[in-house]
Amino acid sequence: MKAYWIAVYKDLKNIENLKGYAEKASPAIKKFGGKILVRGGKTETVEGIPSPRTVVIEFKSMKDALNCYHSAEYQKAKEIANGQFNRQIQIVEGI
Repeated sequence: MKAYWIAVYKDLKNIENLKGYAEKASPAIKKFGGKILVRGGKTETVEGIPSPRTVVIEFKSMKDALNCYHSAEYQKAKEIANGQFNRQIQIVEGI
């Protein structure tokens, strides 16, 4: 069963650091078979609190999604972003 990273950003303090994070995170995501389905783009909040950015990444399985998140490669990318944005990430199994 597929799984998805769903990242909802609360605020972005430094867009340049976000670019550096994305440059490091993308190879890690690809290594674990991740496919970026949504990255930013136009949004319209119809319920809840608006978010400046949402990202959705598809993986072949929950195991792949979790292994990617916990991998040394992804954690190095995450270090670039520490303190530069506030977000919530959920890893959700699909149907």
